[in-house]
Amino acid sequence: MAFFNTHHFTIIFLYTFLILLSPPLSFCSSSVHDLLRSKGLPAGLLPKEVKSYTFSENGLLEVLLDGPCLTKFENRVFFESVVKANLTYGSLVGVEGLSQEELFLWLPVKGIVVDDPKSGVIQFDIGLAYKQFSMSLFEDPPECKPQGALRNHVRKEKGFEALR
Repeated sequence: MAFFNTHHFTIIFLYTFLILLSPPLSFCSSSVHDLLRSKGLPAGLLPKEVKSYTFSENGLLEVLLDGPCLTKFENRVFFESVVKANLTYGSLVGVEGLSQEELFLWLPVKGIVVDDPKSGVIQFDIGLAYKQFSMSLFEDPPECKPQGALRNHVRKEKGFEALR
């Protein structure tokens, strides 16, 4: 009887140990940029400053950044601290936490789609219209500056001093 209890205890201990060492299913061991590539999207859709992310079985992707920040592709883009979307092959839909500047207006990006990877074109759904960009703009994850840093940098380049 003592052998059964010891053997049973050992098996329970090993299972518990393996469960504690394995990452939760919603966390992936590779980077979010690798995940985007595996889903047919360019890695540069999200900045380098990703703190962590979760990707659930139902396709919900939640990305935590170091903080809100600005970067520039063809236009300026604003990332909130948390970016969420439903990720399927070739698309991010129901995007939250991402805005793009268009003609002095900040418009929320609602979706990002690559219909045909061979075309080299990616489409951003900005609500009012679809904007097409070259996928080459998104090959590498951009550096994202804290909200005020890029704005001040852009103004100085154009000859204006940053307003405080």
